[in-house]
Amino acid sequence: MAVAPASRAKSEPQAPEKPEARQEKKTNGAGKAPAVPTFSKEQELAAYRDMLLIRRFEEKAGQMYGMGLIGGFCHLYIGQEAVVVGVRMASKEDDQVITGYRDHGHMLACGMDPKGVMAELTGRRGGYSKGKGGSMHMFSKEKHFYGGHGIVGAQVSLGTGLAFANYYRGNQAVSLTYFGDGASNQGQVYESFNMAELWKLPVVYIIENNRYAMGTSVTRSSALTDFSKRGDSFNIPGEQVDGMDVRAVKAAAEKAIQWCRDGKGPYILEMQTYRYRGHSMSDPAKYRSKEEVQKMREEHDPIEQVRARLLKSGQSSEDELKQIDGKIRAVVAEAAEFATHDPEPDPSELWTDIYR
Repeated sequence: MAVAPASRAKSEPQAPEKPEARQEKKTNGAGKAPAVPTFSKEQELAAYRDMLLIRRFEEKAGQMYGMGLIGGFCHLYIGQEAVVVGVRMASKEDDQVITGYRDHGHMLACGMDPKGVMAELTGRRGGYSKGKGGSMHMFSKEKHFYGGHGIVGAQVSLGTGLAFANYYRGNQAVSLTYFGDGASNQGQVYESFNMAELWKLPVVYIIENNRYAMGTSVTRSSALTDFSKRGDSFNIPGEQVDGMDVRAVKAAAEKAIQWCRDGKGPYILEMQTYRYRGHSMSDPAKYRSKEEVQKMREEHDPIEQVRARLLKSGQSSEDELKQIDGKIRAVVAEAAEFATHDPEPDPSELWTDIYR
């Protein structure tokens, strides 16, 4: 990861740009970002449930990690829920999803069973990788989820490969390839961009810019901080999106996915989002102030935005939303119960699912 020169080493990382200031930015080849749509009551409630499931699941995972029930690495998705939920609302069932190691939210958005996801976190037999993959390496062919990858940026070339398979088969599916601002500086990302545009592959590159990668502000690690322009030299269009607003995410994703389905090649979406927790459970996140995090929670939280709209419009009451929260908490509690009582893999599993 690039580091600022000594003369800049003590500079303070800048706070994320205000979402309202992002809306007017132009893109580099496909016109302006689509206007933020109005959701119906059904859409608002669906987004609320899906984002809240991810939030409560991740909160429980954090608790279980602290109790020693989850080992290894664990990267929580709290704060970024609108990205995967909004994209999922715009995609079709056959579209593939591939991402890095902050992946629990992507799995749940794809419809993977919370019990299977949590069981994998605790290394149990009922986990999606039979308890052998852990937090960073889960897959579900049935849900078209292809990982969960621990190597920074590695999923970008793999996601491009999924897009090539779709192109070769002519099946109209689109590869939704997620990676972060830190991974955006990896060389294989640009090799993938080149091939994707050269062959007009149906892949949407979704850059989840949470501003700090593993702990270094983008202003100190990236010469070009407008990640939507990272494809300019390859003629790949891109847009910056308010990744804290599920409506803006859905609208931008619909446009990008349709671009791919129409055979026009790849598309880049920079989702400007924010993670509330550290990079991983071992990260104290001292590179930013508590005030900055609190400001984002109070002014731009993706779940609270939906909740406020539902209450202000009179489409839902406090009691109705509390009931939804209660049901989701029950689902997460059931997943945790399953994950702590499911048997561990048999030792013979050490010799299965490997190349010899």
